[in-house]
Amino acid sequence: MYMAKKELTTKNNEKEVIASYIVAPRLTEKASLQSSANAYTFIVKANATKHGIAREIKASYKVSPVAVNIVNIPGKRVFVRGRFGTTSPMKKAIVFLKKGDTIAIA
Repeated sequence: MYMAKKELTTKNNEKEVIASYIVAPRLTEKASLQSSANAYTFIVKANATKHGIAREIKASYKVSPVAVNIVNIPGKRVFVRGRFGTTSPMKKAIVFLKKGDTIAIA
């Protein structure tokens, strides 16, 4: 599986390459309520780890996460318009920031 990479420059002008794990912010009613309590929800790739997500949040949004929780959401069977189907499984990450830090998502 090919994974997109991001190049970042550190303080010493050393190039650091990190994998891109974050797919998109998860914009739901529950996620927006949690964001007022400094918890932001993102859809991440299936092979994402807590340390990798924390590293990418720190590099992309310039905030340091306090904790990262990961939840695997399984695909489910649905019945829509007279046909059976399935919803796609996904992995989401809930990123907790310290008080005063914010991420501008939308």
